[in-house]
Amino acid sequence: MSDVSQAFAEIKRGAEEILLEDELLEKLKKGKPLKIKAGFDPTAPDLHFGHTVLINKLRQFQQEGHEVIFLIGDFTGMIGDPSGKNVTRKPLSRADVLANAETYKEQVFKILDPVKTTVAFNSTWMEKLGAAGMLKLASRQTVARMMERDDFKKRYAGGQAIAIHEFMYPLVQGWDSVALEADVELGGTDQKFNLLMGRELQKSEGQRPQTVLMMPLLEGLDGVQKMSKSLNNYIGITDAPNDMFGKIMSISDDLMWRYYELLSFKPIEIINGYKAAIAAGSNPRDVKIDLAKELIERFHDTAAAEAAHQEFINRFQKGALPDDMPELDIATETGEIAIANLLKEAGLVASTSEAMRMIKQGAAKIEGEKITDNKLIIKAGSTAVYQVGKRKFAQVTLK
Repeated sequence: MSDVSQAFAEIKRGAEEILLEDELLEKLKKGKPLKIKAGFDPTAPDLHFGHTVLINKLRQFQQEGHEVIFLIGDFTGMIGDPSGKNVTRKPLSRADVLANAETYKEQVFKILDPVKTTVAFNSTWMEKLGAAGMLKLASRQTVARMMERDDFKKRYAGGQAIAIHEFMYPLVQGWDSVALEADVELGGTDQKFNLLMGRELQKSEGQRPQTVLMMPLLEGLDGVQKMSKSLNNYIGITDAPNDMFGKIMSISDDLMWRYYELLSFKPIEIINGYKAAIAAGSNPRDVKIDLAKELIERFHDTAAAEAAHQEFINRFQKGALPDDMPELDIATETGEIAIANLLKEAGLVASTSEAMRMIKQGAAKIEGEKITDNKLIIKAGSTAVYQVGKRKFAQVTLK
């Protein structure tokens, strides 16, 4: 393992909170490989960049010579994590869990070294625990303690149902740490209650309590809300290279630094050099391009990153139209159509209200010219290239 102070500084990079820092430093100083655990419920088959924040931190530990345990919560996935939820999650079937777990493994090994990664399933020990063991585990905590959780408290105050089995989730996650004898557990800031439960249960079992390292929730493309598929502000790790490049280039300059901190593998010294260069007058766009290429190389390859960069230059810096632009025929009953309806029919926006919003923001164009009139009427017989945002194009013939 490398110099302890240097390793500790890298581990702390981007972390929101470490409980307790002194404990972790002491463990690192012993020079023995630590068991580093992070659990993932396979509730959805595709990961986005927000999920990779934890996986990147696992990689850092792995590179320092520690044992990384990628825990797939096939048992807890059938309960459904209540963290941050205002309704009971629908439990997944066993078949769904196993299918999603396979997809997870395939995706995380784009970041982690498969040879050095232990993939564990918590059903291995939870199913052996049996009914009697689960009841004994449940006796470790009180309802009052569970109601200290902010999400449960809000649901109870609002008269929303809390299923009994949801109280078991933090206990099961904590028991995973006991079963694995984890030295460190990683999780998001919304997981604090569950992560601390692991410490409590380990203490009661006579084990040295794990250190808890919490990573922040990555903001989505809007820079406001956390990255989420449901909010459509995400970058999927299976996104096509051109889509990935375009989405990264669309983020604000301020958000770019957040992505560098949590997603990039570049040393801190290089990132600080970028900041100094921009402060001295360099264009932030060039630094953003480096980030886009780094992430595309990780999830695709170098050739894909170079091709996506070239496509971006062709499309936006030289004004070229994309090769894969759809060509659509839209029929009208009256011989004309309102611009908002046309953009929706062409699949460039999800709704007419979104079309109105994009026009107001100056993000909708016809033949490269901004649309200024949101009541514009397009007559049948016309053919034109319509664009919304930086990446959505369609050639539409109105009939």
